[in-house]
Formats: sequence, C-alpha cells, structure tokens
Amino acid sequence: MANSLPISRLIAVAVTLTAAGAQAQSLSDLLILGNSDVIDVVERIRTFSSIDDVAATFGTSAKEYKAASLWFQQAPQPTRVKIGRAALTASRGGARGAPLTTAQQLIATWQAVTSGGFTFTKDGGAPTNITGLNFAADATMTAVAARVQTAMTGCTCVWNAVLQRFEVASTTTGAASSISFFTAPGSGTSIAAMLGLTAASSGAYLVPGMAAETAAAATAVFDGNYGQGFYGLTFAAEDILVNADHVAVAAYVEASNAKHLYAVTSQEAAVLVAGATTDVAYMLAQLRYKRTFVQYSSTNPYAAVSAFGRLLTTNYTGNSTVITLMYKQEPGIVPEALTGTQVDSVTAKNANIFVAYNNGTAILQRGVMSSADFADVVAGTDWLALTIQTSLYNLLYTSPTKIPQNDVGANLMVTTIEAVCSQAVNNGLLAAGVWNSSGFGRLAQGDFLPKGFYVYAPRVADQNPVDRAARKSVPIQVAAKLAGAVHDISVSITANQ
Repeated sequence: MANSLPISRLIAVAVTLTAAGAQAQSLSDLLILGNSDVIDVVERIRTFSSIDDVAATFGTSAKEYKAASLWFQQAPQPTRVKIGRAALTASRGGARGAPLTTAQQLIATWQAVTSGGFTFTKDGGAPTNITGLNFAADATMTAVAARVQTAMTGCTCVWNAVLQRFEVASTTTGAASSISFFTAPGSGTSIAAMLGLTAASSGAYLVPGMAAETAAAATAVFDGNYGQGFYGLTFAAEDILVNADHVAVAAYVEASNAKHLYAVTSQEAAVLVAGATTDVAYMLAQLRYKRTFVQYSSTNPYAAVSAFGRLLTTNYTGNSTVITLMYKQEPGIVPEALTGTQVDSVTAKNANIFVAYNNGTAILQRGVMSSADFADVVAGTDWLALTIQTSLYNLLYTSPTKIPQNDVGANLMVTTIEAVCSQAVNNGLLAAGVWNSSGFGRLAQGDFLPKGFYVYAPRVADQNPVDRAARKSVPIQVAAKLAGAVHDISVSITANQ
C-alpha cells in the first residue's frame, strides 16, 4: 500500500476533558457516635444502608441500633446512616484478622489440625506460646474461635460472620492494652496465617487500646477526619454522657468550619418546669446555640434522631421540597401528654416535643434550635451557602483556562450564584418579598424582591488595586428573602343574625 500523509498535518484536533466538579459536604447523612466496641478505634466509622445492616452488625439490643431504628423509620426513609466509635470509656487493645475466603473457611481444613498453635504477646508482656489446639470436633468458625479463646488467658477471640474474620482483644483497657500479631509456635502446626492474624496477612491490623476520650474530643476527631461526610450528629451513649458533655459538644459544633447540626434528647423532667435551670435544654438555650436541637422525650432517649431523619431527607434539588419540622410525625416515638404550662416551659427553653392534641393527633412542636432559630431555616441556609461555595469553586476548578479578573469574570460568578438562588426559590427556601434590612448596590430597604433574591457585584474598575494584584474577586453580596412557613393561625369570626 502506498504511503499516505496523516490528515493531522493539515487539521489538528485535540480533545481535553474538563475536570469533574467537586462534591459539596453531605447534608443528608447522620452520624451516630456510640461506645460499643463493635467498631474499633482504628476503623472508627461505617456506613449502613438499612436497619438490617445495622442489626447484623450490632444486634438489636445495642444503643446504636435503637438510635438508627428511629432514623430509618422516618418517611421518606433515609438512604443511609453512619455509625462511629467514640472511646467514651477506655478501650481494649486487640488485633483484627484478614477477611478469609470461602476456601479458607472450609471446616474440614480446620478439623485436620489436631496440634495447632501460635505465639503472641499481650499488653506488651513476654511472648506467650500456645500449642496443642485440636479442632477435630469443631464444626463452625465460631467453635474454632471459642477453642482459640480458651487457650488465651485474659483475651477474647470471636468470629465476625459479617466481616468474615477472627477478632482478638485483650480483656484489659487503656493505652497499655494490646495484642500483637501472631507468629509460629515453638512446636506443632502454626495456625497464625490460617487465622489471618500475621503481620503478612493482607487486611489484618492491630488496634491499640485507648484511654477514655471526652465526647467533645471524639467529635473533633470525626469532624477533622470525616467532617465533609456527615451533617447531623448525635450520641447513642445516654448512660455515659452528662449535660456538661452535651454543652461541650454543642460548643464545638457551633465553632466548626464544617457545617453540622447536633441532636440532643433529654429525658430530664426539669425541662417541663419553667423555673428549673439545671436541665440541658435551659443550658443550651442560654448559650443561644443555633446548631443544636434539643427534644424532650419521657420514653425514648433518641427521639431527636427521628426529627433529624425528617429534616435531613429534604431534597433541595426538587420543587417545593423544603419543609418545616412543625406538625411533622415521629414514627416510633410515644407522644407526650402534657399540660399547657409544661408545653410553655419546653417552648421557653427552645426545646422540642412530640406532643398529643385533643383531636387525636400528635405533632412535633416547634422545630427550633437552642437559639430559637427554626431548624429548617438553619439547614436550608446551610444548603444555600454550601451550594454557592461549591458552585463557585467548580466554576474556577473546571475552567480549562481562567476566569478573567474583569466585569466579564464577575458576571460569571454572579450568574453562578443566581442559578443556585433560583433553585432555592424553586425548592421553596426563598420567595419574593419586601427586603427589610439595609440595602446595597441598587437595593434599598423596603424594596420588593420579585425574584426572591438580589446578587450584587461592584465594577472591577472600582476594586482596590492591592486586592486586584492579589487576584481577589470583587466582593459579591447576596440578598436572599426566606419564604418562611405558617405555624400558627388566628381567625376572627363575626356572626350576625
């Protein structure tokens, strides 16, 4: 075949794929922090897509399960929950074996071992040599684990059927508690690798013991390492935490760079007493924390989780989807039968209740944070801020060239912000109305906002030269008119015969 010239000598075409945009912080995920050692302090956190998954991991009597159950009972049903380990009491050191394949779990292989063993150290002590383990009569992996445990003094060994691995832990707690990887015994058949507990076992790891950490310290760990992956936060450890812990966590959440909401359920009868000042609702209301939600429940220590299950399922990308928590239901929570005076006390302390009315209904009342700000407003404006932030970041990040530092570039940023604000109108967060605050740009106090928002950017020619040299954008201001929600209705009827 004769030589031919490539057409690219005359017409060159190149394809450049733009970078995929960054994801905003999750606003639909709840993190439940518990003290159960099902999740260790190395792994720290797991995501569960159903209550069945939670039950398989924790069982149905664990506090984490009980809290997650209320989350998944809400309608519309949340799609997932995250559960984390907070070492609120000193934790045990241990070792987690590698996940074993089906072939590695064949019981016949284990039954063939009649003189098995391994060597390990506990709590940093001298090596312990285990020998003479006979698995001939063991019919399950659970039985294998039980036989191993019998030979290990001061240790536990269990078979985790969910994760398909052996887990060993010291019975001591604290920073000195530990279990080493297993090595071969002095005699007999080594089962260290069969257990998946050697240093070379792929996926095996050691879990150091920990001294107890405070609830606020645990919150800081999860915020620092996983803060972009959750929005709601609560603890399933009502037997450990006291009011001072909740106040400390609320303070951290209020100051965090990532946006979170903290759910606290109080079973203190003092919440119902107007003059009482020792309950957590009163304490948090005095501090005016707008990121902490308190609910009183006499029957369930996790009632606030149900409220969060409703709030955090808001779909901000839809039409007329923004909600108010007032009048909503709490599946699984027994409504309170309270007097008007008791309800007034709860209300004065900026707390919430699921309360029965004499028309046969029960509703969540009032849907506020400890600052008296409505929970839907705090969550909705968080969505607005985070979506604008991420949209502007992606405008810069996905541009194949640059956003020019002139009025054209400023208009690109303004247009990006307006697109998010338009969606806020569409979902019901914002609406047309009169602007009642100080104005800016062409907006004056008392002006009507027909779009529900106004975005202003000054001319780049008027920008401070120092800021321009530093490649800073002109300051952009947004006026957003909240749509609000009707909670109370007053009707006056005049009848004339």
